Amino acid sequence: MNVLLGVIDPIAISVGPFQIYWYGIIIAVAMFVAISLATREAKKRGLKEDTIIDIALWAIPIGFVGARLYYVLFEWDYYLQNPGEIIAIWNGGIAIYGGLIAGGLTVYWYTKKNGIPLALLLDILAPSVLLAQSIGRWGNFMNQEAHGGPVSRQFLENLYLPEFIIEQMNINGTYYHPTFLYESLWSLSGFVIIIILRNRKNLLRQGEVALSYMIWYSTGRFFIEGMRTDSLWIGDFLRVSQALSLVLFIGAILIGYLRRQVYPSKLYYLEGMTDLRTSKKLESDKKV
Repeated sequence: MNVLLGVIDPIAISVGPFQIYWYGIIIAVAMFVAISLATREAKKRGLKEDTIIDIALWAIPIGFVGARLYYVLFEWDYYLQNPGEIIAIWNGGIAIYGGLIAGGLTVYWYTKKNGIPLALLLDILAPSVLLAQSIGRWGNFMNQEAHGGPVSRQFLENLYLPEFIIEQMNINGTYYHPTFLYESLWSLSGFVIIIILRNRKNLLRQGEVALSYMIWYSTGRFFIEGMRTDSLWIGDFLRVSQALSLVLFIGAILIGYLRRQVYPSKLYYLEGMTDLRTSKKLESDKKV
């Protein structure tokens, strides 16, 4: 790791003209951890061993495209004048909500194609995705991006942050809110809480783990987004991510409530695929 004047070099490895950035390494680690955890959980819930890998091969590249298109859409005035920059993802400009939307649609398509319950699969993936988001935010840290407004060094010291974080938040002589850290810790704590709740017997029904993820992440993102200096905007009055967070928060609560009212006998998460097949067989036997 190269450090100059207290600032971490975003380039991890440089060989001739080839450069590997810490951001890419961290994102790769985050995806590996998420896939590994989700694969192990999927096997426990009765899915085929290669299900998560198959989904990842589709969802990850499509998710990156979605993240880029989302960003470009809300910066369209710039990219309309600079169309060659649309594919220049190496210059920055991806939005996690765009990736989540594109990835979610990919998962929906995959479940319909392969006869897998969408709610169960989303429940398996959700905590792992949240953990990956927690890890991935450290890529923003390495790039000195996704930070908040100016603060004093004393403010950062009062948070009892280690020196390397304080100095990385020193950009051209000004210290900034480490909003990457706020979101990383929020996502990590959400991961722990949701995993605990998910493993409680007869607590969460299938689909409610994913809804818990939506509620938790959107809550934190709404407030943290308000501190950031690089937000995408609708006009000059509304931050895109805050608006979407509010929609997701309200939507998840309403969906959860309505599902409980309309489908009170939905299978619990821990019943997984095995019990789903069993219940279907029992229903079929009763009809006969």
